[in-house]
Amino acid sequence: MKSLTDTYTLSNGVKIPCVGFGTWQAENGEQAVNSVKAALKVGYRHIDTAMIYENEQSIGQAIRESGVPRGEIFVTTKLWNADQGYETTLKAFDASMKRLGLDVLDLYLIHWPMTKGRADQWPELNRETWRAMESLYKDGRIRAIGVSNFLVKFLEPLLQSAEIAPMVNQIELHPGFLQKDTVQLCKQRGILVESWAPLSRGKLLQGDTLSPLTQKHNKTPAQIILRWHLQHGLLPLPKSVTPSRIEQNTKIFDFELSTDEMAFMDNLKDVQWSNLDPLTAAF
Repeated sequence: MKSLTDTYTLSNGVKIPCVGFGTWQAENGEQAVNSVKAALKVGYRHIDTAMIYENEQSIGQAIRESGVPRGEIFVTTKLWNADQGYETTLKAFDASMKRLGLDVLDLYLIHWPMTKGRADQWPELNRETWRAMESLYKDGRIRAIGVSNFLVKFLEPLLQSAEIAPMVNQIELHPGFLQKDTVQLCKQRGILVESWAPLSRGKLLQGDTLSPLTQKHNKTPAQIILRWHLQHGLLPLPKSVTPSRIEQNTKIFDFELSTDEMAFMDNLKDVQWSNLDPLTAAF
């Protein structure tokens, strides 16, 4: 990977830019519009949002106002838990597309595997939801379909029942929180792993844990961590609403971490994570 426009190739042949711009907690309105426009201006071509972020309308506005041709931008949104099920998925997709102002979506994900109040029904809900997403994919309304926060427990049953396998699994992943079992299964089945909270929710950006690497490469901790993701074949989704940091996070293609440096980061301990465990979290 040599630039933000370099791509991974999904199992169906669709190409996806190797770094995405995350928009969680970017407030709908001026903040979300300006941050996405800033990201597109410095070279991002992959924008990640979700229905529950409540900023899809602003994401669509930013794309239209950016001056970047729609065909050059890869857009992801996600189905929220309350909308799981066949008919409700179809309706929720239409609503997201209306807010985004798009005719075709590049990637649609099931946001979480379990739904509040119906947690014991997750196999059936995931199966029916996936059937709807397969239908939207076959109809040409989505270029790729996938899941988010699906650990092995959730992914294996879906793979057994699916006609079309998920092309992406977006999970929390960063140095010190490697999700090895899930990543291994995804690699075996040709599913690209995307990393949310790729910067470890900020903890690794503070202190001197990464100082030897930042000094050697003359890079920030964030740049070191994002480079680590790419060298593992992962797709990170850094987020920021600060233009200088948005641009800073793009400067990750002019250096390489050594095998020893990668191993050092792999083995970091006591790194902060979200505490959102898909095995117990139902929203």
